[in-house]
Amino acid sequence: MTLNEDNHDETYDVIVVGSGGGLVGAYVAASRGLRTLVIEKTDLVGGTTAYSGAGLWFPGSAPLRRAGVEDDVEDARTYLRSVVDDSSRERLQDAYLRAGAQLIDELEKNEWFQSFVYGPVPEYYPSAPGASPAGHTVFPPPLPVADLGEHLRLMRTSIPAERWGIDEGPVLSGGRALIGRALAAFLETGNGTLRLNTALESLVVEQGRVVGVEAVSDGEPVRFRAERGVVLAAGGFERNRELRGKHQPVARSSEWSHGAPGNTGDALQAGIAIGAATDLLDEAWYVPGLVQPDGRPTFHTGTRGGIWVNAAGERFVNETRPYDQAGHEIVRLHMTTGVSHIPAHWVFDQRQLDRDSFGGPSDQPVSPEWFASGALKKADTLEELAKLIDVPLEALRKTIDEFNGYAHAGVDEKFHRGETAWDQMFHHVLGAAVEPTQNYPAPPTPDWPNPLLLPLDTPPYYVATIVPSDIGTKGGLKTDENARVLREDGRPIAGLYAAGNTAAAMSGHVYPGAGTPIGSSIAFAYLAVLDLVGTVG
Repeated sequence: MTLNEDNHDETYDVIVVGSGGGLVGAYVAASRGLRTLVIEKTDLVGGTTAYSGAGLWFPGSAPLRRAGVEDDVEDARTYLRSVVDDSSRERLQDAYLRAGAQLIDELEKNEWFQSFVYGPVPEYYPSAPGASPAGHTVFPPPLPVADLGEHLRLMRTSIPAERWGIDEGPVLSGGRALIGRALAAFLETGNGTLRLNTALESLVVEQGRVVGVEAVSDGEPVRFRAERGVVLAAGGFERNRELRGKHQPVARSSEWSHGAPGNTGDALQAGIAIGAATDLLDEAWYVPGLVQPDGRPTFHTGTRGGIWVNAAGERFVNETRPYDQAGHEIVRLHMTTGVSHIPAHWVFDQRQLDRDSFGGPSDQPVSPEWFASGALKKADTLEELAKLIDVPLEALRKTIDEFNGYAHAGVDEKFHRGETAWDQMFHHVLGAAVEPTQNYPAPPTPDWPNPLLLPLDTPPYYVATIVPSDIGTKGGLKTDENARVLREDGRPIAGLYAAGNTAAAMSGHVYPGAGTPIGSSIAFAYLAVLDLVGTVG
């Protein structure tokens, strides 16, 4: 089948709802000769995956072996068991660990996917049993734009390109590289059909089995049948304000999310409507968001300098902590302490600005729009700074004095900033390369023993705003180890599968390592296809 073929067949073997990570599953189905339809709600392919770095947390996979990384799947299993700490998810974890390496082997046989590459990112819980300082994250290789030809026009761009028109250049990387490769591979099987501007409305059920979908395509109602099964891989519900207000612990603007615009929970609600069970609806893949001049946040992976303070003028977290943990901590403290942590205030000084710049290249001044919009404020004294952010002056002064003491000693006695492999890899001075098999000893900054602890003593002072953002919700339909959607009584709904953020995460409430969200999406889409290949229509 071809793209948007006018005389398309209304009956397919497989229907995949969503064109992010599910597109890899669609390729796997189509490559096995199954007539496969992908329906995408928006006019562009890629979903939130296109915004991502496309890291895949795949212990035991071939790219790790090629890179010479010490890699033991049993250690990874021990690590998952420890950090997730939920026996009900162990079968999902085992399926994930089995599928990841197997899927990479299969994809690398196709010239579009080529060889995935290892990227050194330490585990997010470095002290847990089985944790690896080298991590288990692999990435798709970059993809020249020219190789995609006409397929390029179908693809979602990056967030910087969408929001600010930044030119992405002649080579696609990260999520766009993964989506571009999957799209081309899928369409070139000869068995794949893509329908854009086609939104899922409901699932078609006959005699207890899902046999198709009802949708709206370019404003017209349509129905497609699936002889083998339907795979729901349409992202989470992060863009649905009503659902977030119902299930999430803190009411937040859907505009604070980094999920794709079409992720409003349509697939989730379609599953619920036919009796599917759900889990983790109160959860998200949290990230701290740095509020930009346009009033919306961007994914802030960590802070090399300065401090975050709450409404009481107190520091409350290791600011370089892995992003999901930092985001969760903001929400937890806001809910439990009686002190507002939303927004949090990122305070730094001129020394920090001179070393690391802000919002642009280090050799250029801060763009005036930051100050004009109020996204970045400036104060000549601590008194003025306290007034700017409406916090008690003496509490703020005490917090900064305490932090400056840590800076002189080189040890953050309160939150231990700069002591983990993650801190040092991501934020060591000047971004110098560090071997992933070492303990990431950060080189010193002149006059200061810990480059992640520079004192706040060089006016003027600056303050930016941090809010709890996310890269998608992570609660959804309950599934088994074959990605089959389950009823409340634990029985699978025949013909229905879910993957990615449409399904409840195998990692539960935690984010084990870089590439868990996208890795889960494509691994469980793959497992769904393996299961439905043997399903009698």
